Amino acid sequence: MPTRNGADRLLRRAIRDGGGWTVLLAVVALIGAAAELALPATLGLAVDAAVGGTASWWPAVACGLVAVLMVTDVLGDLAAGYGAARATARLRRRLLRHLFACDVRTVRRYPVGDLVGRLVGQGADAGQAGTAVVLGVIALLPPVGSVVALTLIEPLLGITLLGGLVLLAVLMRAFVTDASAAVAGYQRVLGATAGRLLEALGGARTIAAAATVDRERDRVLAALPELRGYGLLGWRLLARASARTAAVGPLLQAAVVAVGGYALTVGWLTPGQLVAAVQYAALGAGLGAVLATLNRLVRARAAAGRIAEPLAHPVRRYGDQPLPDGRGELRLRGVGVHSDDGRAVLRGVDLLVPAGSTLAVVGRSGVGKSTLAALAGRLHDPDAGEVLLDGVPLRRLSPAALRRGVGHAFDRPVLVGETVHDAIGLALPERSAAPPAGNTPAGTAVLTMARAAQVADVVARLPDGFRTRLADAPLSGGEAQRLGLARAFAAERLLILDDATSSLDTATEHRISRAVAEGVGGRTRLVVTHRAATAAAADLVAWLDGGRVRAVGPHRQLWADPDYRAVFGPGGDPR
Repeated sequence: MPTRNGADRLLRRAIRDGGGWTVLLAVVALIGAAAELALPATLGLAVDAAVGGTASWWPAVACGLVAVLMVTDVLGDLAAGYGAARATARLRRRLLRHLFACDVRTVRRYPVGDLVGRLVGQGADAGQAGTAVVLGVIALLPPVGSVVALTLIEPLLGITLLGGLVLLAVLMRAFVTDASAAVAGYQRVLGATAGRLLEALGGARTIAAAATVDRERDRVLAALPELRGYGLLGWRLLARASARTAAVGPLLQAAVVAVGGYALTVGWLTPGQLVAAVQYAALGAGLGAVLATLNRLVRARAAAGRIAEPLAHPVRRYGDQPLPDGRGELRLRGVGVHSDDGRAVLRGVDLLVPAGSTLAVVGRSGVGKSTLAALAGRLHDPDAGEVLLDGVPLRRLSPAALRRGVGHAFDRPVLVGETVHDAIGLALPERSAAPPAGNTPAGTAVLTMARAAQVADVVARLPDGFRTRLADAPLSGGEAQRLGLARAFAAERLLILDDATSSLDTATEHRISRAVAEGVGGRTRLVVTHRAATAAAADLVAWLDGGRVRAVGPHRQLWADPDYRAVFGPGGDPR
């Protein structure tokens, strides 16, 4: 029920997002419907005038109504296109903003391919809501108006048409109910398939190396029979509804003509009124436009339900406090995190990282090292306890303060921006991150960060230096990792490196570690690592085991414990 209500609210908002174009569509469509309803009566009056041998302006009026119909048809298509495009763009922006504002764990519940499908495919369908609703309401006017017009001409004609329309309405209601389930199922399976495809493309090298291309293809396309079933069901339902409409419509029209012919023979109708009655019968029984609009509305509502699902998740709330006075002291108090299935990832973590020091976080795979790093920079919030930077809980800081105070670097960074300069300056204030003017290779801040990350010489060898487009930059895994490090160096208080030097050679890692510790402001560093040498270079080591902090101390002191040595696997003493 919440998803259904959310879908209906989203549809209403999409209708409003169409703005003036939706209003124009409604006005134009209403004028067109009025002209369409007036045309049969005008033709009837023109026939009566011709039969009576009197001159009249009715033929000219009929021609004018035809011209109105042509103009409104063109303007309606224009307004519908612009309105749907405007609503779709706003809907996509709303979904993107919401996803970026959500907790990272929330977003990870959805495969990337599935989210892309919701954003692109379902976003376009839901953006058609305004057009579907307006045209759906307007499409009802010709049948209803035809019943009224026939009743005014001869009540028996109106009753005949009304009875047939009630039967058609019952048939269409069944179509809407069945088609909604078919469309929703089709969109769900399509999203799951897209998610698997994107996963496979991301691991293409691994699949090729393992010679499992056929197996992976079968996995990606496993849901294809189900998708085909939903697609065929949708087309069958539409074909069945169209067939019923096509069968009932002519019968209804024939019934009205028969009644009208009888009325003409007994003198209840004039020849012109019979012509008008035949036209109104055709207009009232021709519900193809209504069926097409219903189909569009069904797709829009199903798509809105798919988009409303991620929109229903709450976003992270921020405070309004600026960065407090301090040098980057990080404290975790009673921090606990649970996975979606209720399993404890971290339990009762108490940890203090003194300002200006380096803390290495070590432990076996799966003990919560990356989760702790994400909490330290508020990529997501703990389920229990709190995280403080210089004595202030992270949730009380404003987004700008958090962005300015904390920087993240990851083992496989995603470089964002148009150029290399944009990728490095992403975390800088807009003025500092602005591209350099003239022939200047880079802004001062960006150049300083690139040098600290030992990547300035790499950028200098690119075709256009810092202006090189990311899509055209031939970067190795280690070079991309260094660009991610350079981006993180914008942080003023706390630098979080989540295995961010795993692809670097030992000499480069040593130079970067020295730059982090000495050359870029002496900020607090939290380093997730699997390397004993990196742990040995840190001021303190936090040893995670079973979701808890088993010990905190210098690496040399912890090395005496054989369980600690086993964390790094076989090898010599790195001391």
